[in-house]
Amino acid sequence: PQQTGQAPGAEPSGGSPGPAAPDSQLEELLGIAGSRRSVADSSIRVDVDLLDALMRLVGELVLTRNQLVRAITETADAGMTRTAQRLNLITSELQEGVMKTRMQAIEHLWAKLPRVVRDLSAACGKQVRLAMEGRETELDRSLLEAVKDPLTHLVRNAVDHGIEAPDVRTAAGKPAEGLLTLRAYHEGGHVIVEVADNGAGVDSEVVAQTAIERGLITREQVGHMDRREILALLFRPGFSTAKVITKVSGRGVGMDVVKTNIERIGGAVDVESTVGVGTTWRLTIPLTLAIIQALTVECGAQRYVIPQVAVHELVYLDGQAGRVIENAMGAPVYRLRGKLLPLVRLDQTLGLPGAGDSDQNVYVAVLQAEGRRFGLVVDRVLNTEEVVVKPLTSRFKDIGGYAGATILGDGRVALILDVASLARRSHLNVSGADRLENELESAVRAGGSAIDRLLIAGVGGHRVGIPLDMVTRLEEFAVDNIERSGNREVVQYREQILPVVRLSTLLGAFDGAEQVDPMPVVVYTEDGRSVALAVDNIVDIVEEEVEVRRDFGDDGLLGSAVIQQRVTELLDVRRAIAAADPMFAGEGASYESYDGYAPYDDVPVYAESKEHDESTMVVTTK
Repeated sequence: PQQTGQAPGAEPSGGSPGPAAPDSQLEELLGIAGSRRSVADSSIRVDVDLLDALMRLVGELVLTRNQLVRAITETADAGMTRTAQRLNLITSELQEGVMKTRMQAIEHLWAKLPRVVRDLSAACGKQVRLAMEGRETELDRSLLEAVKDPLTHLVRNAVDHGIEAPDVRTAAGKPAEGLLTLRAYHEGGHVIVEVADNGAGVDSEVVAQTAIERGLITREQVGHMDRREILALLFRPGFSTAKVITKVSGRGVGMDVVKTNIERIGGAVDVESTVGVGTTWRLTIPLTLAIIQALTVECGAQRYVIPQVAVHELVYLDGQAGRVIENAMGAPVYRLRGKLLPLVRLDQTLGLPGAGDSDQNVYVAVLQAEGRRFGLVVDRVLNTEEVVVKPLTSRFKDIGGYAGATILGDGRVALILDVASLARRSHLNVSGADRLENELESAVRAGGSAIDRLLIAGVGGHRVGIPLDMVTRLEEFAVDNIERSGNREVVQYREQILPVVRLSTLLGAFDGAEQVDPMPVVVYTEDGRSVALAVDNIVDIVEEEVEVRRDFGDDGLLGSAVIQQRVTELLDVRRAIAAADPMFAGEGASYESYDGYAPYDDVPVYAESKEHDESTMVVTTK
């Protein structure tokens, strides 16, 4: 065969071409010259069983890695620690590579849907155009099969039950042709698949009335439900609002099966609808069922695992649970940054021994399920790690509340919690919390009384109340550490530059007293930027009904109130900071971003106060 190149350093012979460039030689030797590769050269057929076997082996490798890394970190051998870190990295890369081999674009699932829409719209006498967005979105092939039937049913239901007939649409001022959109995208470790139509929408009042007539709920229960909860009745077995039975809808079967099948693979289904505008069905599906990032917690001396994609943040209540947990419509709630958060006690929900015996140090894991946030109360938070999901037997599945099991790094077996199932089992009173929140907001807007939790601080002989939901943390800085940057005071804090605002100067308070050292400050964070509000001393944290008087218009103050038999000025934090430092309040702030919750990845940060025992810890999930 003809030689295409010569060894390095050899002279070219006669009229033969010169040596190829080194990069070209390397590409040819490795067989990766893009212009010369065919599809057959770049891909091979692999048996699916082989991929499944590789995935199982990688799962076992992850378990062994977790155990080995945990054992090595307890030693002081630097060499072994470096080896463990290298093993950890290689295992993660191998796991990611094997998972990619199981991924398929969702367009394979959508391939048959255009024909389904075309045939069904013709049979129903409707004009429907199908649009697809996000065809390239990838999903584990095992999940594609599980989603196939639910997605097909939603599409058929939208054509037959959602989009109106051409004459009805024309009479309503709409185009005769209806639009059905399939949309897929990645969000927070999940794949979101939406089926949206621009049809008549679902009337929540009709849904509620139908549910009452069929004995699914009572009229009193409907009075305590919001629109989202009423629409969720569409997923009840035997429920249908169709007046005419067709081959597709009206039989009362389908939507409950869709919900069951999606939840069986660890997903969730939700519906949003506006009368006259249309309906959107949203499927939330995990990327894979094999290996997940998880948060390990402890409750009742037992360890449980929570999928980390469902965890938003962690709140630590140090000896304050009995005082700060409120009651809304007969259900426990916690006021998190001014918003009421429904609470679920894991020990009570699972019926663990000694449930509810202690209101001392507890953690509240803020979770999200089916579009709703709630707090799960546990005893301890241990750590985060990758876990291999093992399916449960049918006996455990009938119990409910669990999505699987896993083996932790220390060899112990832990059950994986099903967040959506826990929310349903505990009968979350989300509407009650929302209703109470609206009542409190209305009272504040009316200038009347409201229950507020305030941090009371001394500023130049004055008592100043700061809304506790505006307080990120309390700190103390040595006066010698206060520096100047231009005409502003700043302090170095956690390798960041934190601007300092003296409330005594801002409020025109008497500032002739000797400066306190160390100086107590209140750290306030908004949109990733933080500022330190300097005060003279921290007095107390109070929770009582206050009557706000707005008979003066000082900048930076909401008004005044009598708290603990003392006149207290209530600080408007945002306006006060804007008056002292417009750069901080503006969009073009030049200060370095300081994250007041989690400055380091995967390292929980506690925001603790010496004057009170409540702390906040936030874990950033990726």
